[in-house]
Amino acid sequence: MNMRKLIRNAQAIVSCDEKDTVYKDSDLLIEDQKIIEIGENLSSEGVNEIIDGKNKFIYPGLVNTHHHFFQTFIRNTIKVDYPNMTVPEWLDKIYPVFKLVNNDVIYYSSLTAMADLLKHGCTTAFDHQYCYTKKTGIEPVDRQMEAAQLLGIRYTAGRGTNTLPRSEGSTMPEEMLETTDAFINDCQRLIEKYHDPNSFSKSQIVVAPCQPLNCYKDTFVESVKLARSHNVHLHTHLGEGENEVILRRWGMRSLNWCEEIDFIGEDVWFAHGWEMTNEELDRLAKYKTGVSHCPAPAVLGGFPILDFNTFKEKGVLLSLGCDGSATNDSSNLLDSLRMAYLMQAFHSKQRGGCITPYELLKIATINGAKTLGRDDIGSLEIGKAADLFMIDTTNLELTGTWHDPANLLARGGVTGPTWLTMVGGNVVSREGRLVGIDEEKLSHEGEQVCTDVLRNCCNAF
Repeated sequence: MNMRKLIRNAQAIVSCDEKDTVYKDSDLLIEDQKIIEIGENLSSEGVNEIIDGKNKFIYPGLVNTHHHFFQTFIRNTIKVDYPNMTVPEWLDKIYPVFKLVNNDVIYYSSLTAMADLLKHGCTTAFDHQYCYTKKTGIEPVDRQMEAAQLLGIRYTAGRGTNTLPRSEGSTMPEEMLETTDAFINDCQRLIEKYHDPNSFSKSQIVVAPCQPLNCYKDTFVESVKLARSHNVHLHTHLGEGENEVILRRWGMRSLNWCEEIDFIGEDVWFAHGWEMTNEELDRLAKYKTGVSHCPAPAVLGGFPILDFNTFKEKGVLLSLGCDGSATNDSSNLLDSLRMAYLMQAFHSKQRGGCITPYELLKIATINGAKTLGRDDIGSLEIGKAADLFMIDTTNLELTGTWHDPANLLARGGVTGPTWLTMVGGNVVSREGRLVGIDEEKLSHEGEQVCTDVLRNCCNAF
């Protein structure tokens, strides 16, 4: 028997569809995982559950396209304070902590990051998991999938790696190195075990070597071969300050290096990209290769602010990411949405105009879906997944904003917990608490793991 849910009489439904439709005083009908009707006064016949949408704005679930969940237990550490260090200085301080990570840290830090994402409207999360230590072995993605299944989030795992030793120019400690063969073999295992390419999939795999700076060339070459043979996506860090080293090492900039080995295309996206030139943006547009913008680490690191207007004019696919908590301290994508908008408002004064807050919402929703190669999420339309979040407009602090729900989130600084978050028709968070989850128990367990594995074993805390 099909399960039907009806969200009745929502004050506004911001669809983020191609026509930018905003439904007023309307209903949304869900059957199992997908939306089957949007409109006024929909019939409740055969409906199993009615959710009162009165005084609520509904938005598509946000799509996070870059993160490092394992870093969630290495935040709020003033001794490793990112804003007060250069990137190389920070890497030298932080990797001795990273190498202590075990699979309990992976599991509980992933639960923590996913909970933060869900409570703040993110329904689909990509994580770039490159922390493989002597203690974790090859299990981190397995533990992350376990966490995702418990919380009900739609999860895409980027299986990362680092293969180049410090003696050959990388920043990696020996305890975090793998061989290319071991990496490719485990990617193969994970694809076979977890990658579901079907509509409404809740688990997918991306082949994601960490960055050209810390990997052998053959790691990237073999990644391309494997990903294309299985029709999965590719991801890495690029354009975030590595070009000087890559120029010395290979005699070319990092995008040229990726282009030469075919690590580019519609099935590829890069994290950060603040070092990209206008000519390189033209090439990204030609290849339909995306960029995940992570505003928090850009501000904290003092890096150049991406010019969204230029990305838009050139047709480069842009999405939004939190990035790791060691350079963000938060997994709140609504907060990243707000921060990105303020950054663009500041940056755009020299160009005579800023993108609208609504355009930024679409970057965080439908563009995120396109980045991950998905056409079943990212907007509220008939036939798409019922991935959404709702905010309560009767909170006093939102008074005076009701006239423009499409632009409200980033412009109005709506960054707190949602009233409700739904993934595939299932309510996973309500009024700031996860549904069916003992948060207090998991919180205490996670704190104990953080203390036992990290706090008691290094001097960063």
